[in-house]
Amino acid sequence: MQWSSWSAFFNMGGYAFYVWFSFGLTALWLVWEVLALRKRSAVALNLAKLLAQDK
Repeated sequence: MQWSSWSAFFNMGGYAFYVWFSFGLTALWLVWEVLALRKRSAVALNLAKLLAQDK
């Protein structure tokens, strides 16, 4: 697709709210998922250390 200006690009032919909301929500979800994975990994490592000490 070709747009005549940057404002036309950001307007997305009248679908701007849906398009940019979807992009933003996806970006937020990806950031949240990475942070959640890091937290779960740290918890799992701590649990593994605790279990290794019990032996």
